[in-house]
Amino acid sequence: MDLTLSSAEEAFRDELRMWLEEHHPGREPVGDEASFAFRRRWQRELHDAGWAGVAWPKEYGGRGATLVEQAIFNEETVRARTPQAVNVLGLAMGGPTVIAHGTEEQKRRYLPPILSAEEIWCQGFSEPESGSDLASVKTRAIRDGGEWVVAGQKVWTTFAHHAKWCMLVARTDPEAPKHKGLTYFLMDMEQDAVQVRPLRQITGESEFNELFIEDARIPNENIVGGEGNGWAVAITTLMHERGTLAFGLQVAVQIALGELIERARHTRAEDGRMATDDPVVRQRLAQLLIESEAMRLNAYRGLSATIRTGVPGPEGSLGKWHWSEVNQALTELAMEIAGPHAMLVEDEWTYRFLRARANSIEGGTTEILKNIVAERVLGLPRMR
Repeated sequence: MDLTLSSAEEAFRDELRMWLEEHHPGREPVGDEASFAFRRRWQRELHDAGWAGVAWPKEYGGRGATLVEQAIFNEETVRARTPQAVNVLGLAMGGPTVIAHGTEEQKRRYLPPILSAEEIWCQGFSEPESGSDLASVKTRAIRDGGEWVVAGQKVWTTFAHHAKWCMLVARTDPEAPKHKGLTYFLMDMEQDAVQVRPLRQITGESEFNELFIEDARIPNENIVGGEGNGWAVAITTLMHERGTLAFGLQVAVQIALGELIERARHTRAEDGRMATDDPVVRQRLAQLLIESEAMRLNAYRGLSATIRTGVPGPEGSLGKWHWSEVNQALTELAMEIAGPHAMLVEDEWTYRFLRARANSIEGGTTEILKNIVAERVLGLPRMR
């Protein structure tokens, strides 16, 4: 793939850079509610300027940009250190899934409020005993006239405490093989039958949640992709999740690594030497630099495949797996450079280290991602 930008792509990048410089909202405030309101205002500003849903079709409110321009957008917003759009799950996963599998009526109904951040989305896939094995979900949906009655439990549901809609996978045919008895619903979170319980994380935040669903009702028209086709629709969601975010993640790693190198240059070890005088530290920093460049090139390779096929492929699993390992290694080295008092000092690197513990679990565990890469990318035989 030729990584040289075309004149049109350079113009797109320059326009975006100028706009971000002029409209940067400043530092994100601390605290869940304040942060949420701040990021919602930011997404609305992006939307008003035509920067939300960059690669979405124009007829549904997007910019109609190319996938390369979407990748440029993801890179530049991270490089400019702007806050993440509040409706990230709707933008990166829910909207593309509706565009791919939804009816025209569903597209007209759900896509505009995603872009404007009027309606926040969450993802109801994982369950207490079905985290990475999506096909084994036990949440049941039973037809009742023109509605479905849903009962079950979901967990690790990001932003559920703010969400209006949940991308819910439930079992509608218990007699069918486990991959074939699933249906993909859009569940209204604003009903008494859906209870959200925040999960306090090691960082002190409650970004993730448990959902307790007790006879929630979902109208039949809220099925996406047809009854019993939930597995295929869910795979579309997951492929967009892992493929779309790769560009922003690799730039974030490069920025964090640059910050860590600067810290190492100004941090003295117990023997009085600067951290960068230690050959082992230098070697580990060099290895992280190599890994970050490999992440960047693999992100472009995945983009090239998506341009050819029109949809994200299983290669996105490699980018997410690689980022998890690199980001965890980076934050661990930061703690070692800081020395024994590192865990007693509450600074940004302490937070990053604690938050990175989830990287190898969220968005698909590393073990599952390795299986996907082995079987669907490399063509190796199944483990079982």
